[in-house]
Amino acid sequence: MHHELSYRSRRQYDVIDLTPDVARLVAAAGVAEGLCSVFVPHATAAVVINENDDPNLCDDLLDALNRLIPEGVWRHDRVDHNGAAHIKAAILGPSETIPVQGGRLLLGRWQAVMLVDLDGPRQRRVVVTIR
Repeated sequence: MHHELSYRSRRQYDVIDLTPDVARLVAAAGVAEGLCSVFVPHATAAVVINENDDPNLCDDLLDALNRLIPEGVWRHDRVDHNGAAHIKAAILGPSETIPVQGGRLLLGRWQAVMLVDLDGPRQRRVVVTIR
């Protein structure tokens, strides 16, 4: 089963919790055991699994990326000024795969599936495949 979700980021760097929407799709799919793939088809966004209980952690993730990969020093910046966003997205990766067990995402107690937009604000598509 293949689904597409749409999200609008609010700022240049934004972290959006996808977990409730992905969990609803998994529950509706009727798949007892399997895999759920969450993929973002954008070169300046990523999908990660991390804690989302403390909103400071999302800011910490973005701050760490900004310290590691500074803005405005990349050759690609001569093209469209978002070289750092491309590099950050490549490091984080465009997808995560989560096991499905008992018809539910097999995430740890504090884990959440998150969209990380590194070049917003933008409209972003998220592709969810459940098998």
